[in-house]
Amino acid sequence: MSRNDIVIQNLSKAYGKTVVFSGLSCTFDAGKRYCLTAPSGAGKTTLFKILLGLEKQDSGEITGLKGQRAGAVFQEDRLLEDYSALSNIRFVTGNQLSVSEINQYLLRLLPEDALQKPVREFSGGMKRRLSVLRALLAPSDFLLMDEPFAGLDQETRLLTIRLIGELRKNRLLVVATHDPFDAELLDAVTFRLFD
Repeated sequence: MSRNDIVIQNLSKAYGKTVVFSGLSCTFDAGKRYCLTAPSGAGKTTLFKILLGLEKQDSGEITGLKGQRAGAVFQEDRLLEDYSALSNIRFVTGNQLSVSEINQYLLRLLPEDALQKPVREFSGGMKRRLSVLRALLAPSDFLLMDEPFAGLDQETRLLTIRLIGELRKNRLLVVATHDPFDAELLDAVTFRLFD
Protein backbone atom coordinates (compact mmCIF):
# COMPACT_ATOMS: atom_id res chain seq x y z
CA MET A 1 0.00 0.00 0.00
CA SER A 2 1.41 3.41 -0.95
CA ARG A 3 1.01 6.48 1.23
CA ASN A 4 -1.85 7.80 -0.88
CA ASP A 5 -4.01 4.69 -1.12
CA ILE A 6 -7.28 5.13 0.78
CA VAL A 7 -8.16 1.92 2.61
CA ILE A 8 -11.64 1.43 4.08
CA GLN A 9 -12.11 -1.44 6.53
CA ASN A 10 -15.44 -2.66 7.97
CA LEU A 11 -17.08 0.76 7.74
CA SER A 12 -20.60 1.08 9.14
CA LYS A 13 -22.99 4.01 9.28
CA ALA A 14 -26.61 4.32 10.41
CA TYR A 15 -28.98 7.20 11.05
CA GLY A 16 -31.08 6.07 13.95
CA LYS A 17 -32.47 2.66 13.00
CA THR A 18 -31.77 3.15 9.30
CA VAL A 19 -28.55 1.34 8.36
CA VAL A 20 -26.87 3.03 5.39
CA PHE A 21 -24.10 0.45 5.07
CA SER A 22 -22.42 -2.11 7.26
CA GLY A 23 -19.03 -3.84 7.05
CA LEU A 24 -17.95 -1.88 3.96
CA SER A 25 -14.35 -2.60 2.93
CA CYS A 26 -12.48 -1.46 -0.17
CA THR A 27 -9.28 0.21 -1.33
CA PHE A 28 -8.95 3.19 -3.64
CA ASP A 29 -5.48 3.03 -5.15
CA ALA A 30 -3.59 6.30 -5.51
CA GLY A 31 -3.70 7.77 -8.99
CA LYS A 32 -6.53 5.57 -10.28
CA ARG A 33 -10.05 6.45 -11.45
CA TYR A 34 -13.13 4.82 -9.94
CA CYS A 35 -16.87 5.04 -10.55
CA LEU A 36 -19.14 4.12 -7.65
CA THR A 37 -22.47 2.80 -8.82
CA ALA A 38 -25.39 1.91 -6.58
CA PRO A 39 -29.11 2.62 -6.35
CA SER A 40 -30.23 5.92 -4.83
CA GLY A 41 -30.09 5.83 -1.06
CA ALA A 42 -27.46 3.10 -0.96
CA GLY A 43 -24.85 5.29 0.73
CA LYS A 44 -22.58 6.78 -1.96
CA THR A 45 -23.07 10.33 -0.72
CA THR A 46 -22.72 9.26 2.92
CA LEU A 47 -19.43 7.53 2.11
CA PHE A 48 -18.15 10.70 0.43
CA LYS A 49 -19.15 12.80 3.45
CA ILE A 50 -17.23 10.44 5.72
CA LEU A 51 -14.16 10.59 3.47
CA LEU A 52 -14.38 14.40 3.51
CA GLY A 53 -14.68 14.50 7.29
CA LEU A 54 -18.22 15.93 7.17
CA GLU A 55 -19.75 12.82 8.78
CA LYS A 56 -18.36 10.30 11.24
CA GLN A 57 -18.68 6.57 10.73
CA ASP A 58 -20.21 4.52 13.52
CA SER A 59 -17.48 1.89 13.29
CA GLY A 60 -14.66 0.81 11.04
CA GLU A 61 -11.42 2.43 10.00
CA ILE A 62 -10.17 4.55 7.11
CA THR A 63 -6.44 4.91 6.51
CA GLY A 64 -4.60 7.05 3.98
CA LEU A 65 -6.46 10.32 4.51
CA LYS A 66 -4.10 11.96 6.98
CA GLY A 67 -2.39 14.98 5.48
CA GLN A 68 -4.29 14.66 2.20
CA ARG A 69 -6.40 17.47 0.75
CA ALA A 70 -9.64 16.63 -1.05
CA GLY A 71 -11.22 18.36 -4.01
CA ALA A 72 -14.97 17.76 -4.07
CA VAL A 73 -18.09 18.13 -6.18
CA PHE A 74 -21.20 17.70 -4.06
CA GLN A 75 -24.66 16.70 -5.28
CA GLU A 76 -25.76 20.26 -4.69
CA ASP A 77 -23.70 23.06 -6.24
CA ARG A 78 -21.91 24.79 -3.38
CA LEU A 79 -20.97 27.91 -5.30
CA LEU A 80 -20.72 31.55 -4.28
CA GLU A 81 -23.97 32.56 -5.97
CA ASP A 82 -23.43 36.33 -5.89
CA TYR A 83 -19.97 36.13 -7.45
CA SER A 84 -18.72 35.51 -10.97
CA ALA A 85 -17.34 32.21 -12.22
CA LEU A 86 -13.84 33.69 -12.05
CA SER A 87 -14.32 34.71 -8.41
CA ASN A 88 -15.57 31.22 -7.57
CA ILE A 89 -12.37 29.74 -9.01
CA ARG A 90 -10.12 32.35 -7.38
CA PHE A 91 -11.75 31.55 -4.04
CA VAL A 92 -10.13 28.09 -4.07
CA THR A 93 -6.97 28.77 -6.10
CA GLY A 94 -5.90 32.15 -4.75
CA ASN A 95 -3.25 33.60 -7.05
CA GLN A 96 -1.90 30.23 -8.23
CA LEU A 97 -3.45 30.78 -11.67
CA SER A 98 -3.65 34.01 -13.64
CA VAL A 99 -6.98 35.54 -14.65
CA SER A 100 -6.13 34.64 -18.23
CA GLU A 101 -5.48 30.99 -17.39
CA ILE A 102 -8.72 30.67 -15.43
CA ASN A 103 -10.72 32.33 -18.20
CA GLN A 104 -9.25 29.90 -20.75
CA TYR A 105 -10.55 26.97 -18.69
CA LEU A 106 -13.92 28.64 -18.09
CA LEU A 107 -14.42 29.28 -21.81
CA ARG A 108 -14.04 25.58 -22.50
CA LEU A 109 -17.14 24.87 -20.40
CA LEU A 110 -19.16 28.11 -20.37
CA PRO A 111 -20.35 30.64 -22.96
CA GLU A 112 -18.33 33.87 -23.02
CA ASP A 113 -21.29 36.04 -21.99
CA ALA A 114 -21.56 34.05 -18.74
CA LEU A 115 -18.16 35.10 -17.44
CA GLN A 116 -19.32 38.49 -16.16
CA LYS A 117 -22.62 37.30 -14.68
CA PRO A 118 -23.18 36.31 -11.06
CA VAL A 119 -23.45 32.54 -10.72
CA ARG A 120 -27.06 32.82 -9.47
CA GLU A 121 -28.01 33.63 -13.09
CA PHE A 122 -26.46 30.42 -14.42
CA SER A 123 -28.50 27.44 -15.56
CA GLY A 124 -28.21 24.24 -13.52
CA GLY A 125 -25.91 22.69 -16.11
CA MET A 126 -23.61 25.74 -16.12
CA LYS A 127 -23.38 25.60 -12.32
CA ARG A 128 -22.55 21.91 -12.51
CA ARG A 129 -19.72 22.47 -14.98
CA LEU A 130 -18.33 25.32 -12.85
CA SER A 131 -18.47 23.08 -9.75
CA VAL A 132 -16.43 20.42 -11.54
CA LEU A 133 -13.86 22.94 -12.81
CA ARG A 134 -13.50 24.49 -9.35
CA ALA A 135 -12.81 21.06 -7.82
CA LEU A 136 -10.25 20.26 -10.53
CA LEU A 137 -8.36 23.54 -10.13
CA ALA A 138 -8.37 23.62 -6.32
CA PRO A 139 -5.15 22.33 -4.74
CA SER A 140 -5.88 18.75 -3.71
CA ASP A 141 -4.41 15.26 -3.45
CA PHE A 142 -7.57 13.35 -4.40
CA LEU A 143 -10.94 14.12 -5.97
CA LEU A 144 -14.45 13.02 -4.97
CA MET A 145 -17.29 13.89 -7.36
CA ASP A 146 -20.90 13.11 -6.46
CA GLU A 147 -23.07 12.93 -9.60
CA PRO A 148 -20.91 15.54 -11.40
CA PHE A 149 -22.69 15.15 -14.74
CA ALA A 150 -26.27 15.51 -13.47
CA GLY A 151 -28.23 17.81 -15.77
CA LEU A 152 -25.60 17.86 -18.52
CA ASP A 153 -26.48 17.03 -22.10
CA GLN A 154 -24.27 14.61 -24.01
CA GLU A 155 -22.08 17.32 -25.57
CA THR A 156 -21.33 19.17 -22.34
CA ARG A 157 -20.87 15.88 -20.49
CA LEU A 158 -18.17 14.87 -22.99
CA LEU A 159 -16.50 18.31 -22.75
CA THR A 160 -16.50 18.05 -18.96
CA ILE A 161 -15.13 14.49 -18.96
CA ARG A 162 -12.39 15.54 -21.37
CA LEU A 163 -11.37 18.38 -19.05
CA ILE A 164 -11.38 16.01 -16.05
CA GLY A 165 -8.98 13.74 -17.93
CA GLU A 166 -6.72 16.68 -18.68
CA LEU A 167 -6.71 18.37 -15.26
CA ARG A 168 -6.84 15.36 -12.93
CA LYS A 169 -3.02 15.08 -13.09
CA ASN A 170 -2.80 11.55 -11.66
CA ARG A 171 -4.84 12.36 -8.58
CA LEU A 172 -7.10 9.61 -7.27
CA LEU A 173 -10.58 10.26 -8.70
CA VAL A 174 -13.76 8.70 -7.30
CA VAL A 175 -17.00 9.56 -9.12
CA ALA A 176 -20.45 8.52 -7.87
CA THR A 177 -22.82 8.06 -10.78
CA HIS A 178 -25.99 6.32 -11.86
CA ASP A 179 -24.81 6.02 -15.46
CA PRO A 180 -22.53 3.04 -16.19
CA PHE A 181 -21.46 4.77 -19.42
CA ASP A 182 -19.62 7.38 -17.31
CA ALA A 183 -17.13 4.75 -16.15
CA GLU A 184 -16.34 3.93 -19.76
CA LEU A 185 -15.94 7.60 -20.72
CA LEU A 186 -13.71 8.24 -17.70
CA ASP A 187 -11.73 5.04 -18.33
CA ALA A 188 -12.48 4.20 -14.71
CA VAL A 189 -12.79 1.03 -12.65
CA THR A 190 -16.43 0.44 -11.69
CA PHE A 191 -17.06 -0.28 -8.02
CA ARG A 192 -20.49 -1.59 -7.07
CA LEU A 193 -19.89 -1.19 -3.39
CA PHE A 194 -23.39 -1.73 -2.10
CA ASP A 195 -24.74 -4.68 -4.12
